[in-house]
Amino acid sequence: MSTAGSSHNPRPVSSNTTYALGAVALVVIGLIVFAVYKWSAEPPSVRNDGYGAVREAAVQVTTTPEGVIRLGRPDAAKTIDIFEDPLCPACGVMETSYGQELAQKIDEGKLAVNYHLVAFLDDQSKSKDYSTRAIAANLCVAQTGSGPTYGKFHKALFVDRQPEEGAEDLSNPALAALATESGAPESVAACITHATQRDAAAAAAKSALADLDARTGNKSATPTIYDGTTTVDWRDENWVTTLAP
Repeated sequence: MSTAGSSHNPRPVSSNTTYALGAVALVVIGLIVFAVYKWSAEPPSVRNDGYGAVREAAVQVTTTPEGVIRLGRPDAAKTIDIFEDPLCPACGVMETSYGQELAQKIDEGKLAVNYHLVAFLDDQSKSKDYSTRAIAANLCVAQTGSGPTYGKFHKALFVDRQPEEGAEDLSNPALAALATESGAPESVAACITHATQRDAAAAAAKSALADLDARTGNKSATPTIYDGTTTVDWRDENWVTTLAP
């Protein structure tokens, strides 16, 4: 005599039950994927919070003929290369998390930074040319030679006022006002407003992208950071202190 619920041939599961189980499985998988995405997208903590931008008058900003912008003391112990696009969200995350720590190392003369600014996100901006115009503004501000002025402007562009892709971006007059707020003189504001460095910015962006493509084998992404020929993993929270103890 068999007991209730026992059988050598169990009752087939109904199609409704199958669909219900499948739906539950999809929900569980979705939650797992979301959790992994959220964890991986969690930005690093802000390092050295409260330090601010570069502040030492001994820090200078210069520009190479190719449009690479160097920020640092002339006798800095080490120079690294950072490739960024002014509209790049990950660049904003990197600058928010590590920009203040970098600023202190620059002030101390332990690091200098070569900024290679690219513009492959122009089409993702509402104005369709924001990255190029922002690079032109960087070149105008770099003409001051003042490290603190450029440091404040760079921080404002990437941390305080960086537009979202497709959202309203900064006009040239707005970029000029940001430069003035950073300590740049009226001549720099005019340089930005009148797009004086626009052609130079386009050439610099093209040169920087070609350099990055050559280094990465045409797998360019930003931000990308190099210590010489070695790629630096900016997601490692100790990367700045590793480069400059």
